[in-house]
Amino acid sequence: MTARAAAGFPPFPAWRWSLPGRLNIGVACTDAHLGTAAEDRVAMIVEDDALGTSSITYAGLAARTSRFAELLRRLGVGRGERVLIRLPNGIDYPTAFLGAMKRGAVSVPTSTLLTAEEVEYLAHDSGARAIVIDKAAWARMGASLAGRDSLRFALLSGPGEVVSFPGAESVDLEPALAAIDAWAPAEDTAADDPAYLVYTSGTTGYPKGVLHGHRSLVGRTPAATYWFHFLEHGDHEGALPPGHGDRIVHSGKFNWTYVLGSALMDPLYHGKTVIAHEGRNDAETWPRLIARHGATIFIGVPTIYRQILQKTGFGKADVPTLRHCMSAGEHLSDEVFGQWKARFGLDIFEAVGMSEFSYYLSQSRFRPIRPGSAGFPQPGHDVRLLDPETLAEAPPGEEGMICIPESDPGLFLRYWNLPEETARLRHDGWFFTGDYARYDADGYLWFLGRKDDIIKSFGYRVSPYEVERVLKSHPAVADCACVGEEAGPDKLLVVAYVIPQPGAAVTADELAAFGREHLAAYKAPKVVYLAREFPRTRNGKILRREIRPGIATSRSAG
Repeated sequence: MTARAAAGFPPFPAWRWSLPGRLNIGVACTDAHLGTAAEDRVAMIVEDDALGTSSITYAGLAARTSRFAELLRRLGVGRGERVLIRLPNGIDYPTAFLGAMKRGAVSVPTSTLLTAEEVEYLAHDSGARAIVIDKAAWARMGASLAGRDSLRFALLSGPGEVVSFPGAESVDLEPALAAIDAWAPAEDTAADDPAYLVYTSGTTGYPKGVLHGHRSLVGRTPAATYWFHFLEHGDHEGALPPGHGDRIVHSGKFNWTYVLGSALMDPLYHGKTVIAHEGRNDAETWPRLIARHGATIFIGVPTIYRQILQKTGFGKADVPTLRHCMSAGEHLSDEVFGQWKARFGLDIFEAVGMSEFSYYLSQSRFRPIRPGSAGFPQPGHDVRLLDPETLAEAPPGEEGMICIPESDPGLFLRYWNLPEETARLRHDGWFFTGDYARYDADGYLWFLGRKDDIIKSFGYRVSPYEVERVLKSHPAVADCACVGEEAGPDKLLVVAYVIPQPGAAVTADELAAFGREHLAAYKAPKVVYLAREFPRTRNGKILRREIRPGIATSRSAG
């Protein structure tokens, strides 16, 4: 038995990739449904606390994304140029994300939590030609973005005033799209052509771009069977209003790689209905959305599941259409898994992925779940646990680095502007993920984590180096170390320890406020500790794993 075989279980069926030479994600998720039974089906429903409920059919989304592609064409945004997207959840998100790809441009999704400084860096690093942004955000940060490097167009979404800044043409998106009544065909892109560029925490203190090709859509197709539980339209009509098929609620924002795949591209590719939310997201939001719209699949991070259990009284009777639950982003505790099963009568199927390779490991309805295990590599993904020095495969029970064949269509193309980093992680036909795991005797894979210091907090990946870089820019900071701090079951906080400059009269609260000003909310340290010295190696390197509150002289209010 190899480490990848599963004792006591029949093998998964052999997977045969069907990767076309030509592929466009924007077309595959919209135009491909024209002339089929899905054409008039609702593709997306958005519940916005401020703007109300809106929806669009597949036919409507196909036309809207084509209009967006034509708008880029008329503005002179060319094939391969980058279009940065900073939008809340809404119909304009797939309009821009998929529409840019139909133009042959590269979509660059970003978070609405990022500060102007962070967006400015991404616009500079990506060389974005255009930005799609809501009007209120553009009014706040446009002065620092307009005309920066190659950025020449701001396509403004939503209600509000159109504000212009020198160096960039401001375009009111909705009337501009409405004025387009004819468009050229979508670009004929190759499966290996660049499609979208996501940014992830980097070890240099700056986010690094991860470039994906159009082939990534096909690369995630095993998940449709072995992590999702999609049913064909009509298979479960008895539990749903007439005409409804699978409906997916995801608790996340579209900019996140996890959500882009599982709540946007993948469901649309398969002709399902996506239900998105924008606004306040307390624990009651998600069961109510599921019940109101007859959702069949719910996807979230463990924090969301825990909050629903702890802060609401909802149970299976309140969400009768729900039949499949999924989780990723951070480890799901045995406690939450068991409590959810007891109250809702449903398992939560966990998956593991990364910005470079989305959810390729998962638990599956075809085999019993072992809480704590990542399950199995999905068929088609030849995941090996290798010794990074010798490339020898680890036997069952022993640790190895998760390595992916470079031929896997789900794997990213390259790091953006970082050829050395790309080369560093590619060896003899394998991509080194940096994640370690072991197989047990039955073939279940147990994820052990990374050898670097990336912090996973409430589903977000936070680079301590990025937090440290920002805090060290404060004139009163001599040194800084950012770590994760346990605050309870499944609660890991981003905290920072700071050594002030000699004689500096700075307080921990002031530094915490500085972090909130210059970092996205999920990156900013929740607590700042002041300290006199850090535990270090003989060579002076900070020993992060030995940093504890006991070394602090004071702390912020938190």
